[in-house]
Amino acid sequence: MSSTPTSQPRGPVDSSRIPRYAGPATFARLPRLDEVGSADVAVVGVPFDSGVSYRPGARFGGNAIREASRLLRPYNPAQDASPFALAQVADAGDIAANPFNINEAVETVEGAADELLATGARMMTLGGDHTIALPLLRSVAKKHGPVALLHFDAHLDTWDTYFGAEYTHGTPFRRAVEEGILDTEALSHVGTRGPLYGKQDLDDDEKMGFGIVTSADVMRRGVDEVADQLRQRIGDRPLYISIDIDVLDPAHAPGTGTPEAGGLTSRELLEILRGLSSCNLVSADVVEVAPAYDHAEITSVAASHTAYELTTIMSRQISAARKTGDAALTPGQ
Repeated sequence: MSSTPTSQPRGPVDSSRIPRYAGPATFARLPRLDEVGSADVAVVGVPFDSGVSYRPGARFGGNAIREASRLLRPYNPAQDASPFALAQVADAGDIAANPFNINEAVETVEGAADELLATGARMMTLGGDHTIALPLLRSVAKKHGPVALLHFDAHLDTWDTYFGAEYTHGTPFRRAVEEGILDTEALSHVGTRGPLYGKQDLDDDEKMGFGIVTSADVMRRGVDEVADQLRQRIGDRPLYISIDIDVLDPAHAPGTGTPEAGGLTSRELLEILRGLSSCNLVSADVVEVAPAYDHAEITSVAASHTAYELTTIMSRQISAARKTGDAALTPGQ
């Protein structure tokens, strides 16, 4: 099945004709998936936060990001691209996961992701807590095999269990390594910082294959050098990017469940992502936005721009693959 379009992609609502604050809050005011039939990039929410270990509220993150995304515009000058004209991007709504049963919720998210990826779409997922990264990675790995992972987060998220639970927002990447769905030659945390339970946390993480670029590394070495290092580590492998918004300093993202001082600025995060535009980004997520702790939509605005940059990267690659006829990169092949 091919998703090659027969007409121009349908883009956002024209904000010169209908005010940005009017109408339903789809991501970037894009059409719903049911309005266009199929999409190259499906923006989907997962309103689930039963895996959190501290402050809840990320179940409301997806809709908060959508509201903040009303101000996004169709041309991205930083990447010199109009992502919504290059590929069909649509809002696929939410995956309704059981808030009272984590195991069932994980299965539900995986099944829904399987269905979306089967249409040829790439996924831009709005969380929700970081538990959802595991089922999303399972689904992506069914299509691409073990994938490279860039994990932007204040925390490692490779712990074993919390209160005996295997599926939580602090354990998804240990489970993913154990299940063989990650390419352990191309794994990296970015922006980690703060206290740990012990040095063993770092030792275990290294044994799993992760490299670490701390927030202090970004500050000292600069975004260009960091992006270059990450590109070299990833190479041309299929790449999944998972972004916990708490990778940002609480000054830039107060609305999250487990904030840590000393994080990235929103500018640093966006610039690193732009530096990864040549990587083969097959899907991505932005998680842990908890709007109850936000003010002036600071966190939601940062998250919406982060998702916009990721969507732009995917749209550019889809468009380029169509022009060259690259079956390895063209959606639906």
